[in-house]
Amino acid sequence: MLPTLHDTATALQQGRLSAVELTETALARAADPAGEGARVFTRIYAEQARAAAQASDTLRAAGLSRSPIDGLPISIKDLFDVAGETTLAGSVALQGAPAAEEHAVVVQRLLAAGAVIIGRTNMVEFAYSGLGINPHYGTPLNPWDRASGRIPGGSSSGAGVSVADGMALGAIGSDTGGSVRIPAALCGLAGFKPSAWRVSMAGVLPLSANLDSIGPLAPTVRCCATLDAILAGDDIDSVSPSWQPAAVRGLRLAVPTTLALDGMDASVSAAFSAAISRLSAAGALVDEIEIPEFAQLAAINAKGGFTAAEAWAWHRNLIATAGDRYDPRVVSRIRRGESMSAADYLDLLDAREAWVAAVDHRIAGYDALIMPTVPITAPTIAEVTASDEVYYATNGLILRNPTLINFLDGCAVSVPCHAANTAPVGLMIAGSNGADARVLSIGMAIEDLLRA
Repeated sequence: MLPTLHDTATALQQGRLSAVELTETALARAADPAGEGARVFTRIYAEQARAAAQASDTLRAAGLSRSPIDGLPISIKDLFDVAGETTLAGSVALQGAPAAEEHAVVVQRLLAAGAVIIGRTNMVEFAYSGLGINPHYGTPLNPWDRASGRIPGGSSSGAGVSVADGMALGAIGSDTGGSVRIPAALCGLAGFKPSAWRVSMAGVLPLSANLDSIGPLAPTVRCCATLDAILAGDDIDSVSPSWQPAAVRGLRLAVPTTLALDGMDASVSAAFSAAISRLSAAGALVDEIEIPEFAQLAAINAKGGFTAAEAWAWHRNLIATAGDRYDPRVVSRIRRGESMSAADYLDLLDAREAWVAAVDHRIAGYDALIMPTVPITAPTIAEVTASDEVYYATNGLILRNPTLINFLDGCAVSVPCHAANTAPVGLMIAGSNGADARVLSIGMAIEDLLRA
């Protein structure tokens, strides 16, 4: 089991560990030629990390601690601005572009909390895929079955592997259609997508303004709650007492039978069924319900949806000058937005408003939705890149369930639900916009139950 943020922070406070020791271990793992560091990170901040760790130890020796993550190694996805550097977002098309003048707000908040930022993590180019494939910087291999070359999930691919391999204790990613929850599920971690408004997007290279959100990947839901509070600028001292697991007995949980359970492989089906059985045995009230709106989403997004429209608006000038430097499987999806009209976009806004209202009404009587985060375990890189047809079909399947919650403008946490020594499988607990505290509380309870 990976060390948690809380256990590690306690060890620091008790003098059993130092931030310098933690940082040197993380840096050594990132630099190990036999490991995944070269594919996990697009940039490593070794000198800055060592200085930050030394400062944390010095403050702690004086009785000062800035936050629960003071001195802990954290990685950041390669789409957050760092002052003085060009934000490349997993691409080569932006090489030579102006450097950022200031840190992204989320980077500022991590630094103010005393986090030791180890480096920038690799990602799908411009965050536009759930598979984790990057032809420019390489694809980090899934820790579950590295020998077979399995995908890590994306787009926050390096983020997931950085935590799973001990190169960081937590990672910050983005989630537009599952890009935090998918790698968390496929790499055996917890991952949280907050209600989008909770965390500032200032200084973050966007994919879709209507769907983007910023969230953590970490060993546990409690770790995610801590990181989320820091990213959101919450007062840790006031919110941390509320981070208690919900009582499982009496929870009303809805399993959507429309779309979300389709196409499960045998491993996911077995793990999900076992998790439902344990929840029911512990006194949770689990209902299967139809949500017909889920089946309507493909038609609503038939012209490319918000992602294609808003990505095209941001990328169109860059594509005109450097389109040949993009991953062809990324740029082809962005180009779908070129044919969308203003009327199409306005229709999409209206359709979403009606869709969200209808889904919120259907789930209003439940504490949360639960479903598989991803309906299949991680396929191999060779399998998903065999042809464009396979790539796009697998990408659509892996994104399907998480995307439902982004379109809902909701929040969701993925927790591991697989048996030991089997392929990682994620269980997603989701709620409507603003239900973040409740979803995290239920996530903690389910995580405790499944680990018992």
